[in-house]
Amino acid sequence: MTRRELLALAAAAPLVRAATTPASPVVIAPTSYTDKLDDQIQWMFEKLGGASGIVRNKTVTIKLNLTGSPGLKFQGRSLGTTHYSHPATVAAMVSVLDAAGAKRIRLVESAWGTGGPLEEYLLDSGWNVRALKNASHKLEFENTNALGLGKKYSRLKVSAGGYIYPSFDLNHSYEDTDVFVSMAKLKNHATCGVTLSMKNCFGITPASTYGDDAGIDAPNEKPTKGRGDVCHIGKRQPSKTAAAELDPTTSRDPGYRMPRIVADLASTRPIDIAFIDGIETMSGGEGPWVGGNLKYVKPGVLIMGTNGVCTDTVATAVMGYDPRAKRGTRPFETCDNTLLLAEARGVGSADLSRIEVRGTPIEKVRFPFR
Repeated sequence: MTRRELLALAAAAPLVRAATTPASPVVIAPTSYTDKLDDQIQWMFEKLGGASGIVRNKTVTIKLNLTGSPGLKFQGRSLGTTHYSHPATVAAMVSVLDAAGAKRIRLVESAWGTGGPLEEYLLDSGWNVRALKNASHKLEFENTNALGLGKKYSRLKVSAGGYIYPSFDLNHSYEDTDVFVSMAKLKNHATCGVTLSMKNCFGITPASTYGDDAGIDAPNEKPTKGRGDVCHIGKRQPSKTAAAELDPTTSRDPGYRMPRIVADLASTRPIDIAFIDGIETMSGGEGPWVGGNLKYVKPGVLIMGTNGVCTDTVATAVMGYDPRAKRGTRPFETCDNTLLLAEARGVGSADLSRIEVRGTPIEKVRFPFR
């Protein structure tokens, strides 16, 4: 093989992978928070073959989206109607999974700025934790920003070969589970263009190890900061107990690093159920701290699938964007497209023509975010 032939083959590899990656169906359902969400989510599961076939007699871990401090609200609105997971959708999901025969249901999140109990963080966020516990005796809570209730961190390798890291040291909850659920919001992201089920999992990295105040030689079990220095700009490496970057000479641009770390995590801890709440949310960014052209919006839709890439692809189209847009094109003006990066690693298809949309068609619920 000549050098020219080798280069041509390498250039064609992402195209070959795009045609062979998994393409799972995605369900779209118009709804509101005043509807009976248990029935709505149950119906969506039925469109995917039924919840019991996925969770019966299994441990289910639900990664929430509680980005930013609970004290940061947008226009004085409740957190769940702008940038947090909404308590009503979480309660409905727990109820459906319980009825479907799940053995254990664990709510997890790397609660910003703390390694304390997740229940306290939820209370600070205005959640009725007692009502959640009463909804299912199988329910557990864990703050995955540190070691939590585990005895050691779980080292999960990037199965398809990492872009940035070869593996991640994570809270045991992400390994000690049979079914992994990402409950995200339908939102833009200042760095990654969009933040959906895959970008939600950027938060599974514990700040104890990957945070700005992570220990150098060992994790800091009482983290108080975010992951800007390690993950966003690569100013420093994670704690020495975790694997360092594959190549510390790569770009330090957040628009290069963050989409690749998200794609690495999507390969490391695959999403079994991707759930995106677009009933009420915000456009223009992921939280109130972003500033700029933030708006409270009501797309009035839920989106769910069994593959993170496929589900996020449909959600990106619902937001009015081309899921295959390249860097420099909305919404990826200053970043690489995570969908295409994950697709190139074989996680799932970002090709709308290969994804069956069940329920309501995209064109019926399309809500241009910009």
